[in-house]
Amino acid sequence: MTERSPAVVPAPLTPPDTVLLRGGTLSWLFPRRTAAVALGLSALIAVLVILATLASSTDMSLARSVSGLLGTGDRATNMIVRDFRLPRIVVGLLVGGALGVSGCLTQTLAGNRLATPDIIGVNEGATATVVASLMGSSSAMIGDWWLGPVGGVGAAVLVVLAAGGMGTRGYRVLVVGIGVSTVIGAVTDLVMSRQNQSSAGGVFLWSVGSLNGRDYGVALPLLGVLAVLVPLALVAGHRLALVRFDDDTASALGLNVVAARGAALALAVLLAGVAVGVGGPISFVALAAPILASRLCGPGRVPVVGSALVGAALIAAADALGRVIAPVELPVGVVTSVLGGPFLLWVLFGREENA
Repeated sequence: MTERSPAVVPAPLTPPDTVLLRGGTLSWLFPRRTAAVALGLSALIAVLVILATLASSTDMSLARSVSGLLGTGDRATNMIVRDFRLPRIVVGLLVGGALGVSGCLTQTLAGNRLATPDIIGVNEGATATVVASLMGSSSAMIGDWWLGPVGGVGAAVLVVLAAGGMGTRGYRVLVVGIGVSTVIGAVTDLVMSRQNQSSAGGVFLWSVGSLNGRDYGVALPLLGVLAVLVPLALVAGHRLALVRFDDDTASALGLNVVAARGAALALAVLLAGVAVGVGGPISFVALAAPILASRLCGPGRVPVVGSALVGAALIAAADALGRVIAPVELPVGVVTSVLGGPFLLWVLFGREENA
């Protein structure tokens, strides 16, 4: 009678940058690299928030800004720093996070790094809706932020229907989205040209991407919306990791591809619409944040958290730069547009080199 050798249990396969954590019948793949990147980006955001709080486009000195931040300055200084700058910075962080997550989902869906809400018509649709709501108003300088998602959803539905669906590569969505964005942008310009002179300046400032006039009254509902949408986006990103191979492989692994794509697209549109409704169509953040986050976190993941943190950092940095690089304060959308042009060229040249 021969002895049986003990059965060999194969070790679980885990990615090289991941630790398998077990607790009873539950297990969790802890991404070490992603966690380290998140900690680093969080520290960077903390530094940027301090710099943005102290940055001033006026003659306020650094010492006065510090005293206002600490609450030890005079009443006017404390009000400028604590009541005007800090709420605006908080709103900017939330807007940047929303744009980053939206861009991450959109790029993963279309399989193309250029497929962002800026290009496929969502931003233009949200902008047009908010601007149209101000028609006939002689006092409103900024439209209701909740109208942004309404216009974004309408534009996204139009683009997807005209393109015949998202497709696997997303090129048709890009082409149709550019056309729809151009048409909606022309309509927005027409509406703005009919705006009353008393509010046209404020509307134009918002339409290029600006955080002026935004405070905790907007930050709190925006935070509530993101508290619901971002966790759902994490789930959607986990499912989209399978779709990145091909639809047949994802279906064989038990994923409902149509439902996963539809849910991710809906979340991306809502996030972009909310961000545009609050801060206007801030350019290139949704494009740059996922690309940078993917470089930091590694190509094997859908970097939802990393994209949110990078987007928040970009907005905080652009807001601070807009207050110090020119004699007058520049809207955050102008700063991101100036910086985004060279970044777009880098992305395009990088695509050719990797081809």
